[in-house]
Amino acid sequence: MRFFFAADLHSSETCFRKFLSAVDIYGIDVAFLLGDLRGKVIVPLVREPDGSYLSDFLGRKTVAKNDDELVQLEKKIGAVGYYPYRATQEEIARLKTNPELMDALFLKFFSERMESWSNLAEQRLAKSNAKLFIAAGNDDPLEIETVLNKSTRMANVGDRKVEVDEHEIICCTYSGPSPWKTPREVEEDVLASRIEALTSQVHNFENSIFLMHDPPVDTILDVCPKLSEDMKPSATDEIHAGSKSVLTAIQKYQPLLSVHGHIHESKGIIEIGRTVSINPGSEYAQGVLRGAIVDIVKRKIKTRMLTSG
Repeated sequence: MRFFFAADLHSSETCFRKFLSAVDIYGIDVAFLLGDLRGKVIVPLVREPDGSYLSDFLGRKTVAKNDDELVQLEKKIGAVGYYPYRATQEEIARLKTNPELMDALFLKFFSERMESWSNLAEQRLAKSNAKLFIAAGNDDPLEIETVLNKSTRMANVGDRKVEVDEHEIICCTYSGPSPWKTPREVEEDVLASRIEALTSQVHNFENSIFLMHDPPVDTILDVCPKLSEDMKPSATDEIHAGSKSVLTAIQKYQPLLSVHGHIHESKGIIEIGRTVSINPGSEYAQGVLRGAIVDIVKRKIKTRMLTSG
């Protein structure tokens, strides 16, 4: 059986289309799209008196003079995972002074993006026998679960157990604390309890797969730049930002495979005891889909490789 894993797409339209294409290109039997799914930026498209739209996109002032140019600009914004927002100067000013309104707008755009991805998966893979699964991550608000649960082509595996043939697969969408204060961050003891609630459902760990958004601490899978007090990443200093609870669970239960995300910079494959642990990494902002292919034959991992394209 051939598995494909990708994580941390942050609403990149380009990367999601590549994810769907990878299913056919690599001959995938089971594909997992793991959190984080939410985009990070709303890009205002401000209507000017002459009917054109002005935006500040990726540090450049861009003017869309007509409908065709506007649609093309919106596609470019969506390609990197951002959300285009047609608005007046007054609407933008209101957003800047109303955090609740901003949160509601983010959720609206995020929900619409996930619904469109579900529809696209249905169209593109209508004739494919591949099984598709999706799950949120620490960046993703709890309200998005309602949208993910509606998908008819990508089953939501977040914070539950699913079985694929003889494999028991559990997925934890939460992470330990970080400076970013994201929606699904919890203290390590709470994270450990969540993981234990999932592992308690597993009957055969030898053939199980753990999908844990947070990578195991103190490995090559959790290295990222150290942040300054003003949240700027260092160009030279690095830290380990993974989870002790995740590492402990892997060491204790020794699943066949564990797959992680969260730390974009730390793509890699390691072994923790008998467990093969993978972080595919992420370059969503560049439109690059990073993934991992794992071939499992007779309860053993025959092939494991990282992909990029």
